[in-house]
Amino acid sequence: MDDEADEVRAAPLGLVRTPTGHDGVDAHLARLADADHLAADGHVGVYEDVHRGLRDALDALDAPPVLGPYENRS
Repeated sequence: MDDEADEVRAAPLGLVRTPTGHDGVDAHLARLADADHLAADGHVGVYEDVHRGLRDALDALDAPPVLGPYENRS
């Protein structure tokens, strides 16, 4: 019975993630599926990595635009 309980607890949740349309964000959210194959103590590393990536994506929205070589806005 313990083997069955362990197998049920280790089963992926099967959550469906709806694409956001932002490739970088979608890649980070897809990385959450990596936690399905890890023991619980490995989840933290995945969650921290995804959090860091999503935070960087949000920070990039606040960054000033990068001008091309022929765009002088002065």
